[in-house]
Amino acid sequence: MKTSKWTLSMLACLVSLPMAAKKVEARETKVPIGAKVHKFTFKDIRYSPRTLDDFGQPRVFVVVFTTTGCPLVRRYLPRLKELSAQYGDKGVQFIAVDVGPDDSIKEVAYQAIEYGVEFPFVKDVDGECVRALGANRTPQVVVLDAGRKIRYRGRIDNQYRLGGVKPSVDREDLKEAIEDVLAGRKVKVKETAVDGCAITFTEVRLPTKSLTYARDIAPLLNKHCVECHRSGTEAPFVLTSYEKAAAKAKAIAEVVEEQRMPPWFAHPGFGKFMNQRSLTDEERATVVQWARNGASAGDLAQAPKPPEFPETKWLIGEPDLIITAAKPEKLPATGYINYRYVILPYVFPHDTWVQGVQIMPSNPKVVHHANIAFGSLDKGFDEDHNFITGKVPGGIPVNLDSGMAMMIPKGVSLVYQIHYVTTGKEETDQISVGLRFAKEPIRKRIRYKIIGDYKFEIPPGAPAYPVAAQKELECDATGIALFSHMHLRGKDTTFFAHYPDGRNETLLVLPNYSFDWQLSYVWDRGVRHFPKGTKIECSSHFDNSPFNPYNPDPKVTVKNGPQTHNEMMQGFFFYTDDSENLNVRVDPKTGKEIIEEKQAASTK
Repeated sequence: MKTSKWTLSMLACLVSLPMAAKKVEARETKVPIGAKVHKFTFKDIRYSPRTLDDFGQPRVFVVVFTTTGCPLVRRYLPRLKELSAQYGDKGVQFIAVDVGPDDSIKEVAYQAIEYGVEFPFVKDVDGECVRALGANRTPQVVVLDAGRKIRYRGRIDNQYRLGGVKPSVDREDLKEAIEDVLAGRKVKVKETAVDGCAITFTEVRLPTKSLTYARDIAPLLNKHCVECHRSGTEAPFVLTSYEKAAAKAKAIAEVVEEQRMPPWFAHPGFGKFMNQRSLTDEERATVVQWARNGASAGDLAQAPKPPEFPETKWLIGEPDLIITAAKPEKLPATGYINYRYVILPYVFPHDTWVQGVQIMPSNPKVVHHANIAFGSLDKGFDEDHNFITGKVPGGIPVNLDSGMAMMIPKGVSLVYQIHYVTTGKEETDQISVGLRFAKEPIRKRIRYKIIGDYKFEIPPGAPAYPVAAQKELECDATGIALFSHMHLRGKDTTFFAHYPDGRNETLLVLPNYSFDWQLSYVWDRGVRHFPKGTKIECSSHFDNSPFNPYNPDPKVTVKNGPQTHNEMMQGFFFYTDDSENLNVRVDPKTGKEIIEEKQAASTK
């Protein structure tokens, strides 16, 4: 991404450094009404660069400039929602272009959820959209015809102003402009003044101090990045030395300023989670400024060493039991691979208590994700009770402590569901699972609820189709973590708690869900309590529109199914029963419960 004084998100970061930058109003660009607009680029909520071409050939474009903080934007979003619903079937495409220098893409995506708006919200990351369309305030709208000529620019109507509100609308400027363009007429009123919030960019000044890798950057990388960006992990490159970090400086600056990295998809306004790795504004500004001002080394002898990690591929520690598939899976060089199901060749001889579970492919690059459960011929498989864990991009293995454990029943075997991907050449993979037995008395057994809808039908072209489900807690519970799973059309997910006393709480919001980096959201131990009868709701939206760049086919109705071209809506709620106190002692070599002699004798 090229550097420019208009780079909004970088500039927003630099504001946090004293004297590094100042905000200035955008210079008004003289783009005349009737001018044909050149191609401009923005980023969608998935951080992908897009253009108007990605919408096909609508009869009319309505581009509205927004920020998350402008009060007039908030007042007018319901009106824009109504107009989009009224004219969407007539070939009118609405687009909200955020120009807030401090607005992250995550916050932009949440604004659409907050106001129930289905049309796309995108981000003008470098002022290109503003300059191309001649905008200077929010919520200014620009109407383009099918030939991409500007036919109207100005206010939405004359009801709301920063200084007050009129009882009713005297003139619906935007609506009349749309009607004129659709009818092939000249627009009667081509331009109106906008009483809104001035669009501000940030003017960059030179750094006030010299930033170096040794003094400023290495500590941040060690704190936030190296855990993943080191040898033997899924990260695409390592960041354990100056040479490695400097070589990737431009890429680091881009993903850090957009808040793509460190990966974290939860909106900061809802819930507090122990595994959050997000950078502060000052940390983000420091990394971006260092990367874009020469990536200076400094005195490398003074650089802190990267943290040390156990010399093992097992994140749960060395397993007590490793079970490997009987034979390798042979994979083709190209094409789509249906899910493979693999039964591991081991029958558990007794109830087995485990605190660590890790899925380990022999060839990680061919496994997009894998789920593991237990089952048997006589007991069958019940997803609500037999699921153990999964391996997903960005996921973490089961690694429990504090007297909590999972129990695998006697007489079952483990079954994998594996999503393999092709790499351009024939490959093989022989998947294993490592189990670490409990080493401490077990007080609580981990429980979970899969909150899913399995009967939905997402219509063709739907940009934000809602699907929701809920389950009730049968006991007083302490929450452990939340996890959302959808496929390529998944857009956002929100978890709610509906309490027995009538209160409602938003537990977690994922405004821009990522299929390629699916995180768990883990609460601090013992802090989240839910009374018996609480209903946990998982509510998601799916984007089956052509604008979704990952959509396999926007022309089909999509139903529930395990394959990636199908969809799933599942929310996982992990918890423990507050009334449970098992006090189970476990043989650390076998995972089997130790029954005291007196207890055994009393049962004879």
